Amino acid sequence: MLSKSCEYGIRATIYIASKCCESRKIGLNEIATAIDSPVAFTAKILQILAKNKIINSTKGVNGGFEILPENLKLINLMKIVEAIDGTSVFVGCGLGLDNCSDTHPCPVHHEFKEIKTKLKSMLENTTLEKLALNFKSGSFFLKY
Repeated sequence: MLSKSCEYGIRATIYIASKCCESRKIGLNEIATAIDSPVAFTAKILQILAKNKIINSTKGVNGGFEILPENLKLINLMKIVEAIDGTSVFVGCGLGLDNCSDTHPCPVHHEFKEIKTKLKSMLENTTLEKLALNFKSGSFFLKY
């Protein structure tokens, strides 16, 4: 349901968030390696995230990417999805039909509508703070 760019964006943001208390900016190569993503692809995604003020970007010798600790509670996964993929995943037909609606449903309309509602709720209620803490504790991983 999410694009590959969005998947990598979420992974990169979680990685950066997990490093927020180290008092250093995280470099592009480190992020790309940590999430098993091509460097050039990661750079484009990070630009989008910085432009949308999800992460901070600093150029130069001591440059890199960071998320301020006070922002970890404020940033949820929905903000990342909206920045990269927009909200199109939450509208439209699961089969791509133009005229699908509650009154004229496709074969998967009602089930897909329920899935979209649950996905949206999960994205809105999951903060970077929670994900970063779980990642740091070893509860999950970010690359294959």
